[in-house]
Formats: sequence, C-alpha cells, structure tokens
Amino acid sequence: MKRIVSNIQNLGFTIVNAPSEDKKVRAAGVMIDQTLVNGQSEGVSIRLISGAKKTGAVKLDKAALTDLLVAVREVLATEDN
Repeated sequence: MKRIVSNIQNLGFTIVNAPSEDKKVRAAGVMIDQTLVNGQSEGVSIRLISGAKKTGAVKLDKAALTDLLVAVREVLATEDN
C-alpha cells in the first residue's frame, strides 16, 4: 500500500480600484489565483472584475507572468510623472 499526502494551498489576490463618487466609474480590478501543491506551483490564473461580473479565468505560464510584471513596472514608472 502506498499512502500519498499532499498539501494543497490556494493563494489569491483581489486588486480593485479606489471607490469613486463618479457614477460613471464602476468598481473594477483583477483577481490573481495560484494553486500550490507541496510547495510547487500548479498554475496561475487571472480574472478581470467589472462591477459584480467576473470574466473567465485565463491561465498564465511563468514567462507570461514575467512579461506582465515588466509591463506593470513600466506603466507605474510613467504614472509617477
């Protein structure tokens, strides 16, 4: 008999914009979810949030996540100006 025990963790982040008094601006943001099994990533998915609606999950590999990080850093660098 072989006994298998796995340690499954789900790590999730929800990032939303600040509340606004402007009626034209709805709550919006992104959800990032990662599943870890025994400390190893089994996948990362991203969903967009628009009001109460969420899009379907899009799975991203490490290369896509790295590109996303580079893009966000570049955007943030211009936001400070």
